[in-house]
Amino acid sequence: MTKRYWWILIIYAIAQFSGLAIAPLLFKLTSWNELEASIYGNIFSLTLGFIIILYLLKDSMREGLRAGIDISQTAVWVVFGVFMAYATQIIASLIEVKVLGIKTSSQNTAVIMEFTRQIPLFAILTTLIAPVLEEIIFRKIIFGSLYKKTNFFIAGVISAIIFGIVHGEPKHLLIYASMGFVFAYLYIRTKTLLTPILVHIILNTITVIVQYNLTPEQIQQQLEQLHVFIGG
Repeated sequence: MTKRYWWILIIYAIAQFSGLAIAPLLFKLTSWNELEASIYGNIFSLTLGFIIILYLLKDSMREGLRAGIDISQTAVWVVFGVFMAYATQIIASLIEVKVLGIKTSSQNTAVIMEFTRQIPLFAILTTLIAPVLEEIIFRKIIFGSLYKKTNFFIAGVISAIIFGIVHGEPKHLLIYASMGFVFAYLYIRTKTLLTPILVHIILNTITVIVQYNLTPEQIQQQLEQLHVFIGG
């Protein structure tokens, strides 16, 4: 792994947690309540980290543009990738519910949607900044570095597990890891990070749009109906 990649990982980690340090300061200096200060702190820290990381990768992005991207092929794989990701997520969810006895509710998603309802601007993090950063970190850097030394399966599994762990919901590790593996496949299959980035953005955007006006109880009811329909 190059020195630049290590710096990107460090910046990503700092951006993830510095919002917690900024929030108390924003609370004191503004009229925002504690929740609003926390949300804006996260928006600021992750946006700044996003800009710095893109700057560090500017040479790689230029090389990618020079190499050219087959837009039509990428579009086909993005559409296929969305369906593939949803199918994988459904299978993983069914395994969690039917085999492992885990409830479908996601605390992580619930918190994100609560933040988004409170401050709609937070949706930019969920639908754009987070997907791009996560694909850079987990697919380009972690998966890519492991792939050079091992093979697709080993690199895909390890990077997917790390991707799942970082999301902070151990009980849903299977879902997050399976999604991470799909993103890794799309990356290596199309030879461009743009494909998993777009698929990731689409998935997150659909989730935000669908759940924005739903209560947690309504979401849970829909998930249970889905499991009955698919799982019998």
